[in-house]
Amino acid sequence: MLQTLLQFCFCLVGFALLLNLYAVVRGPSNVDRLLALDTMYINSIALLLLYGIYLGSGLNFEVALLIAMLGFVSTVAVCKFLLRGDIIE
Repeated sequence: MLQTLLQFCFCLVGFALLLNLYAVVRGPSNVDRLLALDTMYINSIALLLLYGIYLGSGLNFEVALLIAMLGFVSTVAVCKFLLRGDIIE
């Protein structure tokens, strides 16, 4: 039962990633594209966590935490660049 549910979740998260990719390509503004990229890395973290549950490995959870921290810092840096035109003052 758990294997079937995990495969279904893999399909749903993969479909969400495809929709985010479409939003990145079609986004009407840079802010919309940034928001789609932010959602895309969150979905990739969810995919990595699902894969860790599927394998029964704890290493994927640490990698997901590292990706989450890097994604947050990069999102803040790009937002600062879009607002001010410069990252470092």
